[in-house]
Amino acid sequence: MVTVRLFGPARDLFGAPSCVLDATALDVLRDELAARGGPSFAALLARSALWVNGEPAGASLALAAGDEVAVLPPVSGGC
Repeated sequence: MVTVRLFGPARDLFGAPSCVLDATALDVLRDELAARGGPSFAALLARSALWVNGEPAGASLALAAGDEVAVLPPVSGGC
């Protein structure tokens, strides 16, 4: 099982700060999250960065039991 942590608007749209999924690859996990979160969440997820165990990750990265995936939506700011 993989723990998914959601931040900012991703957390709000998904309706929970985290979830646990059974996925063997990051692209599979992304598809499962999009299906569970609904259309607004899926649209945000498509623009979000996914990090695995504190490192940026490619779409086809293999996942192992105990991995932690962070969903980091785009941010804006400035002065």
